[in-house]
Amino acid sequence: MEFAADRVADDARLDLVIGRRSVRRYRPEAVTSTMIDALLKIAVSAPSAHNRQPWRFRIVTGEKEKAALADGMGQRLFRDRLADGNDAQIIEADVDRSRQRITGAPALIVVCMSLQDMDRYPDPKRSEAERLMAVQSVAMAGQNLLLAIHVAGLGGCWLCGPLFCPDVVTSVLGLPNDWQPQGLVTLGWLDGKGKPFTRRSLDNVCRYSTDHPAVESTLAPMPSGSECGVS
Repeated sequence: MEFAADRVADDARLDLVIGRRSVRRYRPEAVTSTMIDALLKIAVSAPSAHNRQPWRFRIVTGEKEKAALADGMGQRLFRDRLADGNDAQIIEADVDRSRQRITGAPALIVVCMSLQDMDRYPDPKRSEAERLMAVQSVAMAGQNLLLAIHVAGLGGCWLCGPLFCPDVVTSVLGLPNDWQPQGLVTLGWLDGKGKPFTRRSLDNVCRYSTDHPAVESTLAPMPSGSECGVS
């Protein structure tokens, strides 16, 4: 089968992938549960280690709950940054910006991971590998979710804050004991376009095998410690 690189580059469907942006400002219109369910159905079509589907999702749309989550995460952020020796005024500005991003979104989807159905091992090395398999599965579901949001004409942004205060997120939202917060997706109707992003050249992040048949490639042979490789 012939591979047409120019066709891939010009494919409008791929524009939907490449055109995704992190959006942090939204119009006040609500995002309905029907819309969220449709997005999540696409999210859970992601690849899954052992097909154990370790992803879990907590949807937050109530104003009081969003405020409680933003306040709890903000208090932890302020405490941790103050302990680092950062200037209090700078921390307050960061906390306020974070709060606005959370409370300003019509809906939040807290993406969680459960290890309940993953394999169990007696040694820490394989246990950690199994945990990372679950992390990867949840991350791919998160990417599916962001792409679905973009294709639907909405805006979304992945926030990593829950990783720094999982106990706060769990307490505020009443999460089950096995739900481990991994990220928070803000969601809503776009109020302007997201900022353009820049990416490193493939020359900086990818190396081919020395005998790779793609002779037209200008990429150098793969050294040890590269970010990705084809062998």
